[in-house]
Amino acid sequence: MTTSIASTPRVRHKRWVIAPLAPADHLQRFPDIAPLVVQILYNRGITDPDEMAAFLQADRPTSTTDLFRMVGMNRTVDRIRRAIKAAEPIAIYGDYDVDGVTATALLVQTLAAFGANVRPYIPHRADEGYGLNVEALQHLKDDGVRLVITVDCGVRSLAEVAFAKAIGLDLIVSDHHMPLEDLPDTYALINPKQPACPYPFKELAGVGLAFKIAQALLLVNIKNDDVPVSLTEDDLLDLVALGTVADLAPLLGENRLLVARGLQQLRRTRRPGLRALLNFSGSKTIDTSTIGFALGPRLNAAGRLDHALNAYDLLMTTEPAVADRIALDLDSRNRDRQALTRELSDKAREIVLTHTTEAALLFAADPSFNSGVVGLVASRLTEEFYRPSVVIERGPQESRGSCRSIPEFHITQALDECRELFVRHGGHAAAAGFTIETAKLEALAQRLSEIAQRVLGGQELLPTLAVDAVLHLHKLKTDLFHALKQLEPHGYANPTPVFASRGVSIVELRTVGMEGAHLKMKVGDGGTVFDAIGFKFGSMAERLARGDKLDIAYTFEENEWNGERKYQLNIKDIKYADK
Repeated sequence: MTTSIASTPRVRHKRWVIAPLAPADHLQRFPDIAPLVVQILYNRGITDPDEMAAFLQADRPTSTTDLFRMVGMNRTVDRIRRAIKAAEPIAIYGDYDVDGVTATALLVQTLAAFGANVRPYIPHRADEGYGLNVEALQHLKDDGVRLVITVDCGVRSLAEVAFAKAIGLDLIVSDHHMPLEDLPDTYALINPKQPACPYPFKELAGVGLAFKIAQALLLVNIKNDDVPVSLTEDDLLDLVALGTVADLAPLLGENRLLVARGLQQLRRTRRPGLRALLNFSGSKTIDTSTIGFALGPRLNAAGRLDHALNAYDLLMTTEPAVADRIALDLDSRNRDRQALTRELSDKAREIVLTHTTEAALLFAADPSFNSGVVGLVASRLTEEFYRPSVVIERGPQESRGSCRSIPEFHITQALDECRELFVRHGGHAAAAGFTIETAKLEALAQRLSEIAQRVLGGQELLPTLAVDAVLHLHKLKTDLFHALKQLEPHGYANPTPVFASRGVSIVELRTVGMEGAHLKMKVGDGGTVFDAIGFKFGSMAERLARGDKLDIAYTFEENEWNGERKYQLNIKDIKYADK
C-alpha cells in the first residue's frame, strides 16, 4: 500500500533488482567480447549477434534509406524546395527547451545554406506558453511569411493548425510528441508516432526529426545535381546530440547512433557559442553527462528565466566576442535558476507535506511559483517522495503547470483523461505540461488524485535500482573499464551499468560539499581499496563508522582531480551488510 510521504527520509534507499545471470552457453557464444559486457547486453534484452554488433559500433553512419518512409517527408521536401526557389519567407516555429531551440537552429542553418529566406520564431515561455498560438501565427502571416515549419511542437494544436490554414499559411508540423486520436489538418505532418507512419524508429527527439528533414533536403539536392551547398549533415550533429540528450530521448537505436556521432562533432565544434559555453562550464571531457549537467541547463536557463532566443543566438553566432557575452549571461542566469529552484522546491515541499501526506500524487499550486522552473521543482518532489508530482504557477485567469512521474504512472495518459479541463496539454510518460483556467484547478486536483489512487492504490511505492551484476572489487580493473566504454553513450534507456559489491569495509569516511551534503569514503574488499563518492548521502555519515560492513551499489568511473586520473565508485545506494 502507499506509504505516508511525511515519513519519507531525505536519503531514500532503493529496492535492488539484480539481473539474473546470462546462461553459460550464451556467454560462450561471444568469446571476443568481455563476459561482463555480454551480461549487460543480455540484461538490456540484446542477445542477437547482429544486434550486439550494431550496438557496439555506435559511431557508424546512420542510414538515409528509410528517410522517405517517414509519412509526409516527400511533401515536406517538395514544399520547402518550392519555397526556396520562389524566395518565399519561411518561419521555423520552435519551442523554448533545448530540444526545440536546437531543432530551430538546425533547420534555420540548413535552409539558409540553400539560400532560403528563413527566420526563427520561438514563443516566450511566460507570455505565450508552449506550442502554437494564434497571435504568433497571425503575426507571421502579417509579416509576409507563407510557410511555417514547426519543430518539437504542433501535433496536438488542432485549433491553432486550423487557424493557420484559414488565414492562408502552409503549415508543416514536425513533432515527436504522441498525437491525439485526431491528427492536425496540416500541409504535412512529420511524426513517426502517427498511426500510418511505417518509419521504423519511433523515438527521435524533435531535433532528430529536424535532422531527418535536413538529411532529406541534402539527399534530394545531391540526386538532382542542384547548386552545391556548403553544409554537410556532420555539421549539424552537435545540435542533434545536444537536443536528444537534453530531452531525455531514449539512447537506443537511431538516437544512440546520432548521439555517438554528435558527441564526436561536439568535441570539435566550430560553433563559437558552444566553445564559449564549454569554457564557462569548466567541462574537461565531453560526453552525455556534459550535455545533461553542464550545457543543457545553461541553454535551458534562457527559456526558463528570459527568452530562449538568447540560447538560439548563442548556437547561431559566428562571432567569438558575441558568443562569450551570451555564454556569460546564460551562466549567470543558470545560477539564478538554481537558487530559485531551491527556494521554490522548499515551498512546494511544505505545501505537499501540509496538505497531502497520504496522497498517491503530489499537487502544489501557488502564485509565487515560476513557470520556468515548475518542472524542475516537480522533479525534485518526485525524486524525494517517489510520487507523480504536479507543480503549478497559479495565475489570475490561467495557470501553467508541469508534471513529473514514476514508471508506474503514465502522466500524459492521466492528463488525457482530464483533457476537457485544459486549454492545452501534452508530454510523455514521465513528464508533461499544461495550461488551464485557474478556476478549474480544484477540479484537476480532484481528478488526478482519483486517477492516481486508482492506478497506484495498494502498491508499495519504492524506487527500484537495476543492478547489472554483483562483483568483488578486485574485478574492477583497467581492461574492464575500457570494455565498458563500448556501451556508451549512456543516457535515458541505456543507463550507465550499475554493479553491487557485498560486505565491503569502510576504510575512511567524511562528508564533503556544501553543508556536508555528500559522503566521501574509501571502501575495501580484501586487499582492494577504492575511493567512493555518494552524492546526497552526507546525512548517513553520522550512522556509519570505520570498519562497518556495507553492501554498495555503484557505477565504475574515472575521476580527475588536480591533473590526476584514478578510478572511483559513484555510490547509488548503501545498505548495511547482512550479519
